[in-house]
Amino acid sequence: MIQNPLRLIVTLSLLLFAGGHALAEDNIPSAQTLTGGQAEVVRWDEIKTLDLEQAAKIALKNNPTLAAAEARVRQARERLQQARARYWPSLDATLSGARISYAENNPNLFGDDPEKRYQAALTATWVLFDGFSRKFSNAVARYGQSQSESAKNEAKRLILSAVAAAYFAAQLALEDIAIAKADETFNQRQLVEAQARQKIGTGSLSDVLNFKIRVNEAKTRLINAERVFEETMFTLAAQLGAPESRFPSGMTLARLKQETADEMTPPDPDALARYALSHRPDILESQFVLKQADAQIKIAHSRFYPSINIAASADGLRRDDPAFKQDDFGNTFGVNLTYNLYSGGYDRARTRELRARELELQKGLKALNIRVSSGVRISSTQVITTQRQIVLQRANTELNQQNRDLVEKEYAAGQVSLVRLNEAQRDLTTARSRLALALASLQQAWFNLETDTGRILVILAE
Repeated sequence: MIQNPLRLIVTLSLLLFAGGHALAEDNIPSAQTLTGGQAEVVRWDEIKTLDLEQAAKIALKNNPTLAAAEARVRQARERLQQARARYWPSLDATLSGARISYAENNPNLFGDDPEKRYQAALTATWVLFDGFSRKFSNAVARYGQSQSESAKNEAKRLILSAVAAAYFAAQLALEDIAIAKADETFNQRQLVEAQARQKIGTGSLSDVLNFKIRVNEAKTRLINAERVFEETMFTLAAQLGAPESRFPSGMTLARLKQETADEMTPPDPDALARYALSHRPDILESQFVLKQADAQIKIAHSRFYPSINIAASADGLRRDDPAFKQDDFGNTFGVNLTYNLYSGGYDRARTRELRARELELQKGLKALNIRVSSGVRISSTQVITTQRQIVLQRANTELNQQNRDLVEKEYAAGQVSLVRLNEAQRDLTTARSRLALALASLQQAWFNLETDTGRILVILAE
């Protein structure tokens, strides 16, 4: 038997209040905690040469877009906890006190005026059946969490694609700088020799002027290449979350590498397309959204079933003073069944609306599958095309190098004209630029292909 119901109710109320308050103060993380605190500290001054893999991993840790995506994932996790909470009973404690003054023509029939009235209650409510609404609400929340995880991975994929584009653009500009410097060096050497020949009377002023023009043209290309490199480095720094969108002055990029045997192996578009359709984060995200839509239809359909819940309460009422005793308390236990007979057609219309939305999502997912498959095949074609270009441009560069060296010797021996030497040097510079572009294009094409399939997330996680 309950010896002091008031003490029990007050104790339970305080415990519930204290517990809820503790959750509010201690267990609800701050915004800083949700995002993992500050972004990971990158010791930029210690990085002398930045390669693509390092840049990608820094971007995944420092980019604020991913911090926002992580916060959305945490929201989805908490929504799942909210949905699970509906399976538990609800327990409420209430305490109240009132002082009641009655009108003169309506006196208090039970005692003195004014009356003091005190009430206490402890009520438990538990939903036994709600037409499976809780079950499918949990499914919606669970799919929502998976959808948020996929959305975060999709954000990673897009960020990696943007980082790669900026990186390869900067790397190509770096190669253009080297080519322009080599062109300037060659023409500067020819200028010195032309000036020397002019002094001894075996050379002409036109040769000297020609090489001065070529030196200035090379310097102009160098200035433009340095400008492009600086601009793309600012873009890359912003994507990596560098302070003030700027890298330290002593840091540069890794130079373009020679093509490897793996990079020259043609990809299999069919296999890669199948992988993409099973692993691309945006496809997985759309699939989870579709599953959510199906569960929401079932939630709407649950309104066609009755709902059953049980409720139990201990209620106390006392006048004059709050010193509750056992005799002041009664109790209630009941089973409630609620069944909506008519709602103006709302439930049926809501169900039809959600089924139409499900159809929309199905068609959207089908269109996305087609776009992804097409994108993978296009990227595969780009890889194969750049592989062929590499072979041709490397052979062409070697031929132009050999030809320029021969023409240079023939010009020094007076066997060919200055025009022929200019032409040979121009052809070599153009061939070097095209080879650098082909190398950068090949590496970017492979990166784009891995990004289009979603495999890049697995590669960088290894």
